[in-house]
Amino acid sequence: MEITLLHVADCPNLAVARDRVTEAAERAGVVVRFEERVVLDSSEAVVLGFTGSPTVLIDGADPFATADSTPSVACRLYATDDGVQGAPSVEDLVKVLGR
Repeated sequence: MEITLLHVADCPNLAVARDRVTEAAERAGVVVRFEERVVLDSSEAVVLGFTGSPTVLIDGADPFATADSTPSVACRLYATDDGVQGAPSVEDLVKVLGR
């Protein structure tokens, strides 16, 4: 399984997202190849399906995208059981990794 963490430079939620992805993979018992990539501009955002920083792609797809998600070089927020946060929760990541 390949996980790509797309982000803008100096993303304040990058470390949290990285830690949560790592923990979720361990909990789900999956072996992952992990890559981080900085998104530089809006044209790159369109090509990569980047809808805000950070965006977690699992095997090239964004499992947290919504119908109204549009490519954007901006911060991204995620709805979690603990409220809106700057990265998906570990529990939500475990669910999508277990599919």
